[in-house]
Amino acid sequence: MASTKFTDWRKSSRSGGGDNCVEVALAKSRTVGVRDSKDPRGPILRFRSTAWKAFTAAVRADEFGR
Repeated sequence: MASTKFTDWRKSSRSGGGDNCVEVALAKSRTVGVRDSKDPRGPILRFRSTAWKAFTAAVRADEFGR
């Protein structure tokens, strides 16, 4: 079983540097982790890489509106 330890957390380059940011990391298992940048020891949402790719493609296509 591949590791689900998340490393190299990063914020979006489009983040305004404010307090309302999320961070994203990838585990060796190809699982994507998402956490609140204000609470790095808090809960982590985990997504399969295919689900994450579909979500980010929908965001880029503005399917959710603004």
